[in-house]
Amino acid sequence: MIKVAVTGALGKVGREVVKAVSENVETSLSAAIDKFETGKDIGEVLFNKKLDVKISNDIEKTFAQTKPDVVVDFTQPSVIFENAKKYLNMGVRPVIGTTGLNSLQLEELKTLSRTMGISCLVAPNFSTGAVLLMKFAKEAAKYFNNAEIIELHHNQKKDAPSGTAVKTAELMAEVNDCFSLGNCDELETITGARGAKSKSEIHIHSVRMPGYSASQEVIFGSEGQILTLRHDTSDRKCYMQGVLLAVKYVFSHDDFVYGLDNIM
Repeated sequence: MIKVAVTGALGKVGREVVKAVSENVETSLSAAIDKFETGKDIGEVLFNKKLDVKISNDIEKTFAQTKPDVVVDFTQPSVIFENAKKYLNMGVRPVIGTTGLNSLQLEELKTLSRTMGISCLVAPNFSTGAVLLMKFAKEAAKYFNNAEIIELHHNQKKDAPSGTAVKTAELMAEVNDCFSLGNCDELETITGARGAKSKSEIHIHSVRMPGYSASQEVIFGSEGQILTLRHDTSDRKCYMQGVLLAVKYVFSHDDFVYGLDNIM
């Protein structure tokens, strides 16, 4: 049985992780970390069902007492880097779904993971459908020299562009070094109108709007044709298959992984 802690346990994704971990036959919930409702049973707060796991806001103390094997973190970009280092230094294997980590921070976590000899998995998206979209986009990128990404999220998402969009652009750039072939010289009369320019000249456009959960389009174009790949999330339950896959992976491996696609 894999003992799993959840940080950000009362968040929109965190509560789904708590439920998935509690119901899976291979995992058990050992700790629930959040800054709200501390001292209360997480099961009673979320499901009116006692789980005998009290909510705590003290990571070090709680982990020392409960000794989790793995921690799943869906918190905030402002705290995720320090959280991740804390987990690794305590010998707890992190599964990180919080986006906002930059390349230097990822490299530092990779080094720390190797130093500690334990696995760490960071994934911009845990939806298997979104991961497949990224794979398909990389394949299509071999055949098109023009492409742009539009990502659409709810208006409470703090980072832009999304980690999924950044990862998608990185994968596309691995197989093609320019996606603006034939474009004219452009003049933005309003700064940012053409979106953010990512690797290989891929423009990324971020939409934040109430009503959306998480969606992404990758649009490819060439003379006489347009190819559009799109994935839409309507329920956060779709992330749980990927989260559980990641939990089981880090428990049995000792490497650093960036992207769920690398273990599917």
